[in-house]
Amino acid sequence: MPLPPAPTKRAATLAREAYDVVAKPVKKTGTSRAPKASANAAELQEKPQARNLPDAPVDLRRDKPAQPPLESPKSTPAGDKPSEAPARNRGVALLQEPAAKRKAPKNTGPAKLFVLDTNVLMHDPMCLFRFEEHDIFLPMIVLEELDSNKKGMTEVARNARQTSRSLDALAGSNGADIGIGLKLDATGHPEAGGKLFFQTQTLDYTLPTSLPQGKADNQILGVVEALRPLHPGREVVLVSKDINMRVKARALGLAAEDYQNDKALEDGEFLYSGALALPPDFWTKHGKTVESWQQGLYTFYRISGPIVPEMMVNQFVYFEAPGEPSLYARVTEIRAKTAVLKTLKDYNHLKHAVWGVTTRNREQNFAMNLLLDPEVDFVTLTGNAGTGKTLMALAAGLTQVLDERRYTEIIMTRATVSVGEDIGFLPGTEEEKMGPWMGALDDNLEVLAKTETSAGEWGRSATNELIRSRIKIKSMNFMRGRTFLNKYVIIDEAQNLTPKQMKTLITRAGPGTKIICMGNLQQIDTPYLTEGSSGLTFAVDKFKGWPHSGHIMLARGERSRLADFASEVL
Repeated sequence: MPLPPAPTKRAATLAREAYDVVAKPVKKTGTSRAPKASANAAELQEKPQARNLPDAPVDLRRDKPAQPPLESPKSTPAGDKPSEAPARNRGVALLQEPAAKRKAPKNTGPAKLFVLDTNVLMHDPMCLFRFEEHDIFLPMIVLEELDSNKKGMTEVARNARQTSRSLDALAGSNGADIGIGLKLDATGHPEAGGKLFFQTQTLDYTLPTSLPQGKADNQILGVVEALRPLHPGREVVLVSKDINMRVKARALGLAAEDYQNDKALEDGEFLYSGALALPPDFWTKHGKTVESWQQGLYTFYRISGPIVPEMMVNQFVYFEAPGEPSLYARVTEIRAKTAVLKTLKDYNHLKHAVWGVTTRNREQNFAMNLLLDPEVDFVTLTGNAGTGKTLMALAAGLTQVLDERRYTEIIMTRATVSVGEDIGFLPGTEEEKMGPWMGALDDNLEVLAKTETSAGEWGRSATNELIRSRIKIKSMNFMRGRTFLNKYVIIDEAQNLTPKQMKTLITRAGPGTKIICMGNLQQIDTPYLTEGSSGLTFAVDKFKGWPHSGHIMLARGERSRLADFASEVL
């Protein structure tokens, strides 16, 4: 059968009428489709036939089943792969799909084989299902290390047990065969398209004599070395959270990568700051289109223009220019190409002091507006040491608990990760054990107690007792299953939490509860956590733009000139 002429236009520049052309049936001739050639006819019917489309591309791939005439775009089955042919040789099904809905083709090369280190499984037990179409290989020594770390009540032990349960579910799924690999989507994870392989036999490898053969890390390196010649057409990659492990692998000429799926951001410098500076020519360009109105003590502005797509709900915007009035506002609503700004309450002034505390800079004023807003249920504060995170959170909490009676009490907790060597077990009750970890609470309460000078010595003592009675110190180890009702919860040193621990704490919030997470991302003490994978970064990135949450990155320290200088030069 003669083929139609090749198309003269690329698919992207075809006329709209070409997208709606219905395929015409091919007429069969008696000579080429005789009954005696039934075998050939059956073979031809299984292959796609050329379609008589004017100026339309033709699918010449003979290894694909014939496509029926399409009258409307339909979704492609999950098992089909996108075409590798150029745009002018793609089928009608792709042409009939709008350009905006077309998905980028996946990598059509051979799937990679990732060898997982034990620390990856104990860091994220769901990592097995986050490698998309690639395959996973687990050495036997990894299973041994999982077994030796499964006992205990720590987060690592819980993750090891959850990983073991996931492996057991995969091995017990219907039609599972360890010899040919376990399908990772067999337990309800359709995003995982690869297979899981276990080490079922002894592998031959040779490592330098300087590496002890009995060490677990070196055995995993040996497995990676042995898999390379067994899979010559595939890339074998070691995935580990251990930096030294990756360095040794690269020194041996092996491919090694960090586990990236747990990172909310690749670079901590791109973390959402919560504030946006308006350009110097903002009023010049937008002054004629800005609408404003007064509602109570606040002024509202409705703006439009190219700057609106950069804004998010509850993001602070400010305009500062010499010789012009300043503007400090918060985005309260975004609709289409317009945004509504609401002016802020000025807590820099002494008449608006919160428990005797006034803010000293722009970012602190933004943070105080979030902390005292009853419509904001979740607040995250980041910044260097001495920027006032704990002091402002406590002052806002005491005002809303004791003066406004908005919350019943303050609950304060933090990650118990020490900077140096552990000093051992601490005596006493839960609150007494947490006492040494809450030195920041005592320091800030001492500052807040000095703000009340008119009540005398007895009055300050009574106030301190009242404050202490409304502040409860809790350990994170006993948070599982709890529900906080009408509580003001402060999570200090949140940069040392993993994303899973952060989720556990935030989901404790019941009706009327407000949670404040604070931390300095430059002071992470938890092993295997970085600025990009910290639970605090995870929470900031996931909650940005939610109408009932807010974030501010505090930039300027107010503790002392010594602390500010040390933060910059040390």
